[in-house]
Amino acid sequence: MDEKKIVSHFLNRGILMSPDVLINKESFEKFMIENKLEETDFEALSLFFKNSFYKIDTKTEEKNNRFIMPFSEKETNKLENRAIKINSGQTEKISPTPHLNNSLVKIVFSYEEESKKRTCEDFISYFKIRFKSIRNILQNRQELQNVISIQRLNMKKEKETVSIIGMVLEIQKTKKGNLMVILEDLTDKITCVVSKENTELFEQSKEIVLDEVIGLSGYFNGSIIYVNTFVWPDVPFSKELKKAPNEAYAVFISDTEFGNKFFQEASWNNFIKWIRGEIGTDEQKQIVHKIKYLFIAGDLVDGVGIYPGQEADLTISDIYKQYEVFAEYLKQIPKEITIITSPGNHDAMRIAEPQPPLYRDFAAKVWELPNVINVSNPAIINIHASESFPGFDVLIYHGYSFTYYGDNVESLRTAGGINRTDLILKFLMKKRHLAPTHQSSLYLPTSEKDFLFIETVPDFFVTGHVHQVAALNYRNVTLLNCSCWLSQTPYQEKMGVNPEISKAIIVNLQTREIKIMRF
Repeated sequence: MDEKKIVSHFLNRGILMSPDVLINKESFEKFMIENKLEETDFEALSLFFKNSFYKIDTKTEEKNNRFIMPFSEKETNKLENRAIKINSGQTEKISPTPHLNNSLVKIVFSYEEESKKRTCEDFISYFKIRFKSIRNILQNRQELQNVISIQRLNMKKEKETVSIIGMVLEIQKTKKGNLMVILEDLTDKITCVVSKENTELFEQSKEIVLDEVIGLSGYFNGSIIYVNTFVWPDVPFSKELKKAPNEAYAVFISDTEFGNKFFQEASWNNFIKWIRGEIGTDEQKQIVHKIKYLFIAGDLVDGVGIYPGQEADLTISDIYKQYEVFAEYLKQIPKEITIITSPGNHDAMRIAEPQPPLYRDFAAKVWELPNVINVSNPAIINIHASESFPGFDVLIYHGYSFTYYGDNVESLRTAGGINRTDLILKFLMKKRHLAPTHQSSLYLPTSEKDFLFIETVPDFFVTGHVHQVAALNYRNVTLLNCSCWLSQTPYQEKMGVNPEISKAIIVNLQTREIKIMRF
């Protein structure tokens, strides 16, 4: 197989190969022969890149620098084969330039727990608020002209083109194989049919999920709308790709899960040494010199009683001590770096979303750290703003709903489920909601706002939970799913979770380039 053939094969599937594939061409061909694979066996080839190209020789600085591959706004592929392994040899430390980082971090939104008894009325209000919020977005879309309420459809002539906005009440296939979607708004409900003959629209309709709010146009026959177009709230094409006026870096990790015996302590210590400027190549240390922010997207500790048999996996069974250890590790990170933490389902609090910031009584030591900012799950944080630059809005969400969509949406499931978090991230941005389906996540209804609705289109959407690494640009929003820091547990093996471990995502805020580093 020649180089052109390799590049062409993957380019046709939306993947732009990096030079390490061609450099390792002999290993690639050996893998194909040993496993009796065809060039069209795309899934197996993807596994080759995930498992092989992270293992890059780091003995020479020249090679090391060559494999730090940049991610630009023109690329939308998952960076599965763009990683470097940190050299663990001791080298001279570079002291970071002092900067008052906390003043460059503003909490745009962080949920504060609302203590009250919930009733059926709260759920009704919650869904009404969601409907109105997303309807406001859709009403401004050019594709939906002259939107009317469902109740007013009876005023329309038969076969007249109409546009409506509704929440998905029901989805089912007809006897003829067409798709029937029942939409409801605040006035009534209507049956909408998508013909299987319209193949492009029919494929789009397979991504519709219960309880999401969508718009559509079609012709009305008196009782049914035959759909011509679907419109999702999505990210507008006019979204600006913001770039900082100066070179600075943000680092993104998640699922540290301190207290678990499968925690990769050696890798974590390498990460700490690297972020302190004690190890790494000259180029890597120059990056460290300009790191301003570290985001940790949930599951900060392993918790207690999270899954069956967890006690056998714990080295620290006291939840208070788990957070004390977490705080001790954070203390080792230079004070000039602002650390933003958000909880996940393993942390010591309710699982229902939105989750408030870490509870002070459990994580007192974490709250005492001067360079740590604790926010809710989800939350929006603005970083790196100045008089001349508005800063970046970072939406941080742990990702509890990912498993549901990876399992239940056909296009996501057949593509790899939770192993394709890049597709799940795009899917949720398209819906402008973190968990649109009622049963996709545990949640508490709030009467004044749907806190899982993506009201503000962020510059960065950062997640974790599924222990996979993904990085892509979607309509000028950088979508990131972060690696974990523990190897596969027996429970994960039983659940079919194959973690990608000990990787940090580093973003150059001036260029929006991304590097993935393995420790």
